[in-house]
Amino acid sequence: MLFRSDGRMFPRSDSSQTVVDCLMTAAREYGVRLVANCGVTKASRHASGGFRVTLANGEELECGRLLLALGGCRTAAAGDLAIMLGHTLAPPVPSLFAFQVAQPALNQLAGIAVEDVEVSVAEARLKGRGPLLVTHTGLSGPAILRLSAWGARALHELDYRFRLQINWLPQYSLDALAAEIRARRAEQAARLVSATPLKPLPARLWNHLIGAAGLDEGRRWAEASRTDQHRLVQQLVRTELPVTGKSLNKEEFVTCGGVRLNEVDFKTMESRIAPGLHFAGELLDIDGLTGGFNFQAAWTTGWIAGQALAKPDG
Repeated sequence: MLFRSDGRMFPRSDSSQTVVDCLMTAAREYGVRLVANCGVTKASRHASGGFRVTLANGEELECGRLLLALGGCRTAAAGDLAIMLGHTLAPPVPSLFAFQVAQPALNQLAGIAVEDVEVSVAEARLKGRGPLLVTHTGLSGPAILRLSAWGARALHELDYRFRLQINWLPQYSLDALAAEIRARRAEQAARLVSATPLKPLPARLWNHLIGAAGLDEGRRWAEASRTDQHRLVQQLVRTELPVTGKSLNKEEFVTCGGVRLNEVDFKTMESRIAPGLHFAGELLDIDGLTGGFNFQAAWTTGWIAGQALAKPDG
């Protein structure tokens, strides 16, 4: 496995196919029967216990126990099956999504990554810190994805239109950054501002930011007035960008919302409302800070439910 400093893990192949192959191999070894392209349209309980499941082709199946592991409630059908069996849902909204920013000058920087930035949305009282990635449509990366997870409902209420504030150099205090800019002017007076980026900012991003602060490409440090220096510091610590939307539907990683957790016994993942019914994965009202943590939640709840179902009375 490949480990990241924030706790994330990846297969050494760095390919999601490795994870798929691992799961499919285990399923074959244990004799799991997979039936593809066969939707479930209805689920109901027998008065005497057990369940009846109706498939899209009209076929009906009966079972003593039932596990719902349908993924997030992106479609009404996924949540409807839980509702049919007596459960209620926390309203589902997208989580872990990128921000759309329609600024051609920024979009031209697609591919640039900064390892440590602070991002905030004052309207939703959200703040986060971490790596950020500029994309051809806006912003992504762990800092943005975490912010979207913490604020999934708040950002939904704003219709994904808000002002995003970025501190590109959170390792500096405001006073320290102002002092660094003054020192540049005193010690590198003859050099072009554009040719002397502050680390760790990439040169292309630095040039974009000094331009946004009103400093032209040919400006030398000696020519940077106090007003220029103030505008540059403000741009570095308080860049404001208008977010006009999120990544498109079905591009989000996970869903916030689903079966309410107080309706499930987490020792067995069994319903507290319909005995014999179990849940696993994102159908539950669980979402984490990255896609990997949501995979882990799915696998863990699936394992707990599987252990309970495998017992002799299961």
